[in-house]
Amino acid sequence: MLFLQLPLLAALLPGSVNAEVIHEHTTFRLSQISYYANESWAQTLGSAWLDELQTHRWDSETGTVIFLHTWSKGNFSNEELTDLELLFHPVELQVRLGCELSSSESAKGFMQAALEGSDFLSFQNTTWVPSPEGGKQAQKVCDLLNLYEGIKQIVENLMSKTCPRFLLGILDAGKTYLQRQVRPEAWLSSSSIFGSGRLMLVCHVSGFYPMSIWVMWMRGEQEQLDSKRDDVLPNADGTWYVRVILEVEAEDAVGLSCHVKHSSLGDQDLILNWGHSLSMNLIILAVVVPLILLIVLVLWFKRRWSYRGIP
Repeated sequence: MLFLQLPLLAALLPGSVNAEVIHEHTTFRLSQISYYANESWAQTLGSAWLDELQTHRWDSETGTVIFLHTWSKGNFSNEELTDLELLFHPVELQVRLGCELSSSESAKGFMQAALEGSDFLSFQNTTWVPSPEGGKQAQKVCDLLNLYEGIKQIVENLMSKTCPRFLLGILDAGKTYLQRQVRPEAWLSSSSIFGSGRLMLVCHVSGFYPMSIWVMWMRGEQEQLDSKRDDVLPNADGTWYVRVILEVEAEDAVGLSCHVKHSSLGDQDLILNWGHSLSMNLIILAVVVPLILLIVLVLWFKRRWSYRGIP
């Protein structure tokens, strides 16, 4: 979104940047590289170049410009160098551009920008509109951006044509994957809350798709509103995982159950009763393993007695 950053700098630093200066000094350039891990974290590297020679570097730890040569300061005064440092400072500009599609309406595009974590401006009805939080600076940037018909046309095409077409193409190409139904698996666990005589009951639900799911601790037909649901997290295979926690007095745990509703289950809720959450396989193992051990011991003693001639 370089087309946003240049007018933004021009508005925030009056007199320091304008389009004519940028076009005249074609051999001196500023470079900004941003690495985005997610919507809330980004790392920015900055540098300045004279032809192929690097003259300045941005120190992200100290927030200052590093002059790589003794002459890199030019003949600027200290005040002018401060302005240069402000200009060179990577702007924390967060941009959201995309479109939404519903069954009842055509695709709607959106374009929003935040500056230093606060709403700054948006693009509405082919016009840049300042956000109330942006104040006079946002208004100045919008006034400047609205002079560039080419930029407005690019954004409008992205929102109204390119994004909806791309979105519909993704939905069509990926419909087999996106419309699949994967049943959840669920299990219960608990831990004592030290020194309180209370239990923390946890209902784990994993391996389900799509993401939307309802999980609740119940006592009979009554929802336990103290249940605390964690965020739904992704599994490595593209399915989802969530857990719901309920803290109760140890003696009140009897009669509780965890109920799970998911589209893959149809009308049949998945219900796990506290105190009866052992699977049938575990029950079979608990019965069969001791029986096998008993048979082995009987055969071993019988063989040993036969060696001694004991009938």
